[in-house]
This record gives sequence, C-alpha cells and structure tokens, in this order.
Amino acid sequence: MAIRPDAVRVFAPAKINLFLHVTRKRPDGYHDLQSLVAFGGASDLIFVEPNDTFLLTIDGPFGAGLAAEPDNLILRAARALADRLPEKGAHFRLTKNLPVASGIGGGSADAAAALRGLLALNGKDFRDEPGLEELAATLGSDVPVCLASGAAWMEGRGEILTALPPFPPTHIVLVNPGVSVSTAEVFRRLVIREGEVALSPPPEFASASELAAYLQTTRNDLEAPALDVAPVINSVLDALRREGALFARMSGSGATCFGIFESGRKAEDAWKSIEHAEPKWWVRPGEFRGTSAPFPDTFFKRR
Repeated sequence: MAIRPDAVRVFAPAKINLFLHVTRKRPDGYHDLQSLVAFGGASDLIFVEPNDTFLLTIDGPFGAGLAAEPDNLILRAARALADRLPEKGAHFRLTKNLPVASGIGGGSADAAAALRGLLALNGKDFRDEPGLEELAATLGSDVPVCLASGAAWMEGRGEILTALPPFPPTHIVLVNPGVSVSTAEVFRRLVIREGEVALSPPPEFASASELAAYLQTTRNDLEAPALDVAPVINSVLDALRREGALFARMSGSGATCFGIFESGRKAEDAWKSIEHAEPKWWVRPGEFRGTSAPFPDTFFKRR
C-alpha cells in the first residue's frame, strides 16, 4: 500500500550505551545507573498517517520479530499521548531495520519516534510539549533519552538526562551476532559493585581517539552477565578489535556491539570484512556526532 502524501516521516536511530555503570538496585525494583549515550549507525523508520483510530503495520528485515498488537510500545505511546491531541488517530507504518532485543533501544526508539511523529502530525513540535519526558518515562527507562536522539548523560533509571556538547565526527560499526538477549536475564545475573563512585559528565571531546581513550576508563557492567547468556558476544568484540577498532564494547544489555574507528574508510573496510566472514551477522557502518537531532533534514519531513 502506498504511503499517503500527508504522512510524517520519522527516524528512530539506534541508541548506543558507550558505557553503562549500574550502581545499586532501588526499592522500586529498578537499578540506578550512569551512562554516556549516543545515537546513530542504523535506524528504524516510521511513517505516521492520519487515521480514524490508532493502527500499526510492520515490515522490514526484522518485522517478523514483532507483533502489531495493542501492547506494542508504539501503540501504548500513542494512547498515552492521545488526550493532548485534537486528532486522536494515526496509522503508524514501521519499517523495522534494527534487530529486536539487541541492546540498542529499538523498541524505545520506536516509541519515542511515534511520540514525535504523532505530535508533528497534529502540528506540534515535541521540544515544545510540556511533560513529554515524564510521559515517556512511564513507557520505559530508555524512551526519554530517545526523544531527542542526541548525546546525553543518563542517570537514575534513565529519566535523569543532561544534554552534552556534540561529539566530534565519530565513525562506528554496529555488529549483532543474530541472537536475542533477555534484559531481565542479564540483570538477574548481574553482580552489583558496592560503593561505586558516581562520575561527572565528561568534557567536550576533541576527536574520536580522545573519546575512545575516555571510554577505556569506563565499563559496561552488563557485559559480563550478557556473556554468560550469549558467549558469542566475545566473538563479536574480537572481530571488531581485529579490524582495528580504536575501541569496542557491547551496548546496553547486548548482544549488539559497537566499534569506534579513526576514519570512515576504516569503518567501511571493517564492515565489509566482518560481513564477509560472518554472513549471518547483522553489520552496519555509520557515524554519530552527538547533536540533539542527528537527522535534522528528516525529522517531521513530509514525503
């Protein structure tokens, strides 16, 4: 079915945890964390069309891994926002390019993009919508940071956010070995570090190599328990390092890993080499700059 000419097009870029420290388990069952977050490398795509009711259709390489049922996070986000809108229906057409349950916030990014797109369809800018971050936090810990999809310092359970200066041009390769990792199972296996000293937001980075050096002083506390669940993650990290990554780490609760490269050419060479060696893996090159809108020319752009 053709996309309507009045549809709003919104990108949902991958969320990458450059580091992730888990400091304690809270009385409410969540965990306090600190994380440096960037976006880029790959993206889901959503078209939002006027409709009498809320409707979701899904296609794309990973569309079969999702169901367009009422509990889908996109439709939950739409219903949560509906009381603010003059027109309360929309048809969301999701092209699922990001692996499901892969540690790069695909579902959260989709929900945030749905919020942005639904507001735009009703003539509103998400940046001007009061209380939107609080609403997003009720949908999931990663949804607030995905609203702006830019470089951020994340604390609390994910709802305490500090915008950061733009990163320097940074070339990356994302790799997923084709396995889904349960976030709940990873947290179940997590051994929390007692007496963790909280970090402060980092200074502005002058280069990708400076960013990589900073990341060497940090951790992803979920990487060790994720390796227990999916040992193949180690093979992914080894592949990125063999290809000359300045730095490689798992994102979120896995199993997607990222490598930082010193140039676009080296990232492209690594992408082609890993894809050739492991044709069943999902491998994507890209870059992030840490701006508050990594796709400024396509946010809310009508087809």
